[in-house]
Amino acid sequence: MQDRRPIASPARRMLGLATGLLLATSLTAQAREWPAPIEQLKQQGLTIHGTFNAPGGLQGYAASLRGRAIAAYLTPDGDHAVIGTLIDAQGQDVSAKPLERLVNGPKNARLWQQMAEHHWVRDGSADAKRVVYTLSDPNCPYCRKFWQEARPWVENGDVQLRHLMVGVLKADSAAKAATLLSAEDPSTAIGEHYRDGTMPNNRISDESRRWVSENTRLMRNARLNATPVIFYRDADGVHRVMGAPGPEKLREIMGGPVGD
Repeated sequence: MQDRRPIASPARRMLGLATGLLLATSLTAQAREWPAPIEQLKQQGLTIHGTFNAPGGLQGYAASLRGRAIAAYLTPDGDHAVIGTLIDAQGQDVSAKPLERLVNGPKNARLWQQMAEHHWVRDGSADAKRVVYTLSDPNCPYCRKFWQEARPWVENGDVQLRHLMVGVLKADSAAKAATLLSAEDPSTAIGEHYRDGTMPNNRISDESRRWVSENTRLMRNARLNATPVIFYRDADGVHRVMGAPGPEKLREIMGGPVGD
């Protein structure tokens, strides 16, 4: 088939070249040049995700190292940087919200999408206005505690839990998780197990083994090293909670008091 696209004129080619040069110059200008101490931290392995305002003339930098969010602070003279936790007069970590927004938020949003595409078990109404993902190990007492404490919201129809079963805590965790997923009604099987330790009497399917393996790999690749790992979404983005939440955090995860 003959190519019938028009041949560009010399003037048009020059315009295209000029546009390309302008774009390249713009992208080069956008490349961030960090102060020397921050560049040193980058060379030592930190990834810099952005900056935030800090008190006392300091400039805050949201960073991460091997999946862990870290705050660095540049001194007013621009010649020194310090890594650590900066506390205000009320005892609050001033980096908590910036790190959540600049480092953890984007990572959690990616994990949310990945979890949606993995195998999960619905616990609660399909029409619930709020969805909460949880990476759960059958041998985890804190996973059981979270399951139990979430009952009022789930049974009221306010929240739908989505369990991604993993095998990380004990040698038999993966087999137990696969057994639960192989049950005729996995949601009921998970509930009975977390209620009284009951395990269904069924064979493990190859498919269930694969689901557990994929979920466990997702957890390890994300460097999540405790269970449960709970994800919830609100107007500020996707948030992550490691371990069993306290009462106030539980209400935050569930979107407020029961029936609210």
